[in-house]
Amino acid sequence: MSNRLWGVDAFAREPFRGNPAAVCVLDRPADPDWMQRVAAEMNLSETAFVWGSGPGSGVDPGCWRLRWFTPTVEVALCGHATLASAHVLWESGRVSSAGPIRFQTERSGELRCCREGDRIAMDFPACPAQAVAPPAGLATALGVTPVWVGRTEYDYLCELPDAAPVGALRPDLRALAAIEARGIIVTASASVSSGLAGYDFVSRFFAPAAGVPEDPVTGSAHCALAPFWSARLGRSTLTGWQASARGGEVRVRCEGNRVWLGGQAVTVWEGRLRLGVASDRAGGAVGR
Repeated sequence: MSNRLWGVDAFAREPFRGNPAAVCVLDRPADPDWMQRVAAEMNLSETAFVWGSGPGSGVDPGCWRLRWFTPTVEVALCGHATLASAHVLWESGRVSSAGPIRFQTERSGELRCCREGDRIAMDFPACPAQAVAPPAGLATALGVTPVWVGRTEYDYLCELPDAAPVGALRPDLRALAAIEARGIIVTASASVSSGLAGYDFVSRFFAPAAGVPEDPVTGSAHCALAPFWSARLGRSTLTGWQASARGGEVRVRCEGNRVWLGGQAVTVWEGRLRLGVASDRAGGAVGR
């Protein structure tokens, strides 16, 4: 039984930037409770579990099964841990460096990854936000009043008037956790005056209800940010900067109801779990 683990900084050109994820490559499906315990032990915003086709795997030939867990819950979609998983499969020789990768997921369908120069491009479902009335307590929890609020399948999307307040946010995380959503995306248009030359928009992402106070760089949030800013700016190809302490660049391209997310990844550590894999008793995901 191979219980190999990798630590990867996703959406980063160098170590200790971007968003760290753990990637565990399995030989067969594992019990979700076991995967959740491993993710809690890793204590990163996401730990990805990947396994290929084989007897009893439930995976179509040529695909890889993929599930993501925060330290407290399984999630339905995660960009940076998908990028990290593709990076590991190519870097470890499990997939030819020339070939694309197809991931089967429980809640987000098939996701495809391919190489585009020195970047990895990921084909994800778009998740546009619909304008809604702000939920009670949102502005107070953020410490700033958004000029626009929308709701996606997973999150609230809040637009601020300019980039400076996005970077300066110090929200009340306990109050944000009480809002019924996976997380809160905060965004604004980028500008040269804000020191963000070369970027079209800036964002941050808070998900204390899912065990992630602030996510350093959030691929799935860009499934909402891409269509939002594409409509505002009139262009399908954009570059965003997520202004967390670690920071990270995400390139996006809108294609109908899909979004291509592009970024780089760096392996930081590699190891092996010294415990057996619990069999998959539950079968389906408990995805959020």
